[in-house]
Amino acid sequence: MSILNLILVDDHEVVRMGLKMLLEQVPDVKIVAEAGSAEDAIAACQRHQPDVVIMDIRMPPGSSGIDACRTICQRWPQTQVIMLTSFASDDLIADAISAGAVGYVLKQVGTGELINALNAVRQGAALLDPAITRRVLAMMRQQGENKPDPFKDLTERELDVLRLLAEGKANADIAASLFLSDKTVRNHVSIILDKLQVSNRVEAATYAVAHDIRSYQPPKH
Repeated sequence: MSILNLILVDDHEVVRMGLKMLLEQVPDVKIVAEAGSAEDAIAACQRHQPDVVIMDIRMPPGSSGIDACRTICQRWPQTQVIMLTSFASDDLIADAISAGAVGYVLKQVGTGELINALNAVRQGAALLDPAITRRVLAMMRQQGENKPDPFKDLTERELDVLRLLAEGKANADIAASLFLSDKTVRNHVSIILDKLQVSNRVEAATYAVAHDIRSYQPPKH
């Protein structure tokens, strides 16, 4: 398994120290930088372009974790952002997902849960619970109300890939189901993200569910 390069972002040094102690026990994970503000996080990503950023969702005024998440996901789309929150009901989580985050972990997370979260990110899975998913779905439905055909730009094969992606399938599973190579699936996913104008596969899957892709029928020409 390849090394997962990671940056920790939290304005409280004690929180960073605690997470660092947990992460140092995780095989194949390397902490390449730490940051205490959104601005420092962006600068660290510029230097290291990590695989994962674990970032506090709430930081001091003028140092928004969500704004930093959006910037990082736009500039370095290969970097996955996991938000840190004290409460699973945090109203900002849905905004963070819309900004490109793949999900969240609680600050009081244990070693096992943290390892599971990082493994999920490696496999392209989302880190969402049903309540947060419902909020994101509602936001995307509202944004898509004026779209008569939410999937009009996708080819038939891209729709097939997106349907499986919306079921939470990893690339390897999608490839096996559609008799494609992993590389071909990755290319399809990249094109789908571009066409739907979303930041990552989590947003794409949420968009697909919000617009009822399971019952969608492309218009006949």
